[in-house]
Amino acid sequence: MTGRHQVMTGRARVFGDDINTDYIITSRRKRESLDPQVLRQFLFEEIDPAFAASVASGDLIVAGKNFGCGSAMEVAVTAVLGAGIRAVLARSFSRTYYRNAVNNGLLPVICDTSRIREGDRITLSGDLVRDETTGETIATDPLPKIMLDIIGAGGLVPYFRERGGFRD
Repeated sequence: MTGRHQVMTGRARVFGDDINTDYIITSRRKRESLDPQVLRQFLFEEIDPAFAASVASGDLIVAGKNFGCGSAMEVAVTAVLGAGIRAVLARSFSRTYYRNAVNNGLLPVICDTSRIREGDRITLSGDLVRDETTGETIATDPLPKIMLDIIGAGGLVPYFRERGGFRD
């Protein structure tokens, strides 16, 4: 994450495998509002009703395999961003959640998360994750430059606004 892709440090908030979009935010909530500041208060309420009140801006979600499976609703990314979370580390993501994350400016990091524990202090820098609590360094799957640029711009729409639209 060089240039505009800064180093991120935050507290690990750990979840397991197969966290579907309805666990991230139940689909009934999108009928109430699409405002990220409203949605943040319902983040992970189906798994842990106290989670939203305990999350701090800068926290990082850490999960197992198949994060974001289920429906393709973008609100599952919006709620995470609304809570001040800028990256999700997982062993794997559903394809739609991964693309929704990039398109909305949320950094999806694929790496071995099996030894990261709740509350560990994590630093993301380039293609490495460092668990500051344990001292362990974990390699990540690198993202293509175009995806890093989209995330750095804050998502696909701001990316194209910065560049004046589509180019050949």
